[in-house]
Order: sequence, then structure tokens, then C-alpha cells
Amino acid sequence: MNKLSQFVIGSTGIIVVLIYGQSILIPFIFALLLWFTVRIFTSFSQKIPLYGKWVPDGIKKLISTALIFFVLVILTQIILSSFNSIIMSHHDYDQNISNLTEIINKRFNIDVQAYVQTQISEINIGTIAETLFDAVSNIISSTLMILLFAIFIFIEEIHLSNKLKQVFSSSAKKYEKLNATLGKIEWSVARYLGIKTLISLITGVSSYIVFVFADLNFAIFWAFLIFILNYIPTIGSLLGTIFPSVFCLLQFGDFSMAFTVLFIVGSIQVIIGNFIEPKWLGNSMNISPLLSILSLVFWGIIWGTTGMVISVPITVVILIILSQFESTKSIAILLSEKGEIEKNEL
Repeated sequence: MNKLSQFVIGSTGIIVVLIYGQSILIPFIFALLLWFTVRIFTSFSQKIPLYGKWVPDGIKKLISTALIFFVLVILTQIILSSFNSIIMSHHDYDQNISNLTEIINKRFNIDVQAYVQTQISEINIGTIAETLFDAVSNIISSTLMILLFAIFIFIEEIHLSNKLKQVFSSSAKKYEKLNATLGKIEWSVARYLGIKTLISLITGVSSYIVFVFADLNFAIFWAFLIFILNYIPTIGSLLGTIFPSVFCLLQFGDFSMAFTVLFIVGSIQVIIGNFIEPKWLGNSMNISPLLSILSLVFWGIIWGTTGMVISVPITVVILIILSQFESTKSIAILLSEKGEIEKNEL
């Protein structure tokens, strides 16, 4: 069997496992990201007077995990409450929708109103409620799996260093290089998540201020939606700009207000995405723009929106691992941004 056949069979097998094992793999990856985040919080907490010196590391990790989950629970409650309010209040915008469809009918000489009325009449409220219930159930079950995986990862971390030392007891050099590779992966992912979170937070808060001045309903929901969508490379910021602008159009029934929100929020996204984010991230990700887009498409097809969110961290980890072996270093060079990788093979 030649190398091409082996590559095709191996790639097919990996894709099949990714598709059919996503119910386990996705929570596990998010548990790893949670582990990275907790390590970041714990590392920063070392600088807090008294707390960093006297509190044991295990307690610090427990406190960091509890704090992160507390914030996530609060945010989830806010979002679910806002989402429910949007669904309950959709009839408040019926008149604006009718006015807008009438304007479009007159301007473009098409019968949009008849099409909209037909679609509305075909909506099954029971089906929508069942879909939402399933979505919430999936979120809860995934959260429990993420927490379960995270607990075992933390337990495994305690003895991981000793295990690796035993495995590489005959070669201290290999152990040191493996440890350096794991450290590089942790640093790259942690840096990406930290900077991306800060950038998304700045974008969300700035957009929230715009929504408040525009008197847009559910401003905090749309700001949080922008915060989440900003984790999706390229298209996330676009979707985060369009959704609240469309809602603004439905709420006010005024194209000028909607275009104003679209322009201001879009300008915030452009300034932060094209000037601030590249400056802060620099070349730490070291992946080519083409690879970033292809990775976004691939993981989006495999795991949907979740795959889009985690596409960059996964790609960075894969690139770092490829760069550590002589047989795959050439691939890492081609996939990197400028063809520069560290030369420390395992």
C-alpha cells in the first residue's frame, strides 16, 4: 500500500471519528479549553498579595473553576431570559414588518407581504418550543460532560509530569523537548483565548453603548451575541453586525436608523478587527490567512458553529505538533504564516 492510499484511508478514518464522535470530542475539547483558562486564572492569581502566597494551588484551581462557571451560569441566564423575551414580544413588531414589506412592495414591485404571511401561517409553535427545549437540554448535558471531563483532566494533571519522566527516563533531552512543546501549545492557546476574549469584550461593550444610545431593545443580548460571534474568524464579526441591525429595522421600521447602527457597529468591528487585534496578537498564531479560512470551513462542516469557534485553537495546536517532527516539518512550514517555525524536533 503506497503512502497516498495510507493518507486517504487515515484521513477518512479521522473525519468519520470526528463526525460520529463529536458528542464526546466537543465536550472534551471545551474541557481542555476550560483547563487552559483555569491555569491562566491561577497563574494570574499568584500575583495577588497573600492569596497567591498562602493559598494552595489546588484550592486556587478550584476557586478559579467555580468563578468561571459562576460567570457562565449568570451569562447563560441573562441570554436565555433575553431570548425568551424576544420570542414573547415578536408580535410587537408586526406593524413595522407590515410597513416595511409594503415599502419594499412599492419600491421593487414584488409581493413580499404575501410570501411573509404564507411563511408565518406555516410556523408550528409546538415544533419551535420542542426545538428550543432540545437545544437547552443539549447545552445542560454538554455542560455536565465538560465539567466531568475537566475534573478528570485536573486529576490527571497531578501525576502527568511524573508519568512523562518515567516514559522518557532513558532520554532526558526528549522529556525536556516534549515539555517545551506542551508549554508552547499551552502558551499559544492561552494567549489566543486571552487576547481574543479581551478583544471580543471591548467590541461587545462598545456595541452595547451604541445600542443603548439607539434605544435598541435587548441591547445586552445583542452585545453578548457580538461577543460570542467574534470568536468565529472572519464571518463572526459580519454576522454580529447584521443581526442587531436587522432587529433595529424591525423595531423602528426605519431604514435610516438600521443603517446608522449597521455603520457604527460595523466601523467598530473594522477598526478593532483590522488594527487592534492584529497588533495585539502579532504573529503568535503563525497560521496563514488561507489556512485560517480553510480551517474555519472544515471545522464548520464537521462540527457546525462550535467547530467554527474552536477552529483557530485546534489549528494552532496541530501546526505546533507538526513542526516538532522532521517528517512533517515541511507541512508546518507551508501552513505557517511566513514559513518560520522553531527547530526543536522531538
